[in-house]
Amino acid sequence: MKRLLLSLIFFALAAFAADPTGTWKVTADGPNGSMDRTFTFKVDGTKLTGETNSDLVGKSTLEDGKVDGDNITFNITFELQGNQMKTSFKGKTAGDEITLSEVVGDTGMTLEWKGKRTQ
Repeated sequence: MKRLLLSLIFFALAAFAADPTGTWKVTADGPNGSMDRTFTFKVDGTKLTGETNSDLVGKSTLEDGKVDGDNITFNITFELQGNQMKTSFKGKTAGDEITLSEVVGDTGMTLEWKGKRTQ
């Protein structure tokens, strides 16, 4: 019984500490230099929703977002030069810091994003 109670407390604290809700500003080094992006995340249980905004592709809505502890995954669909692209993100939050890995469409190109929570 004591072991079960300790496990429940541990999981409750881990879930609370890993909440990515808020606004995040991130940066990645791309093929043409540094890129900036803003994410706004909302969490409902294990579901992650929100949007992202960048100078390159504008606003996009998060799709298929999930939270698992301090790990997050989601996709976005955007239009670039008349072509619709879908990218997938997976990342990890640690307090007010975030790292994200983005696989850009079918290109196989990967971008590594790092940033901080601003709100």
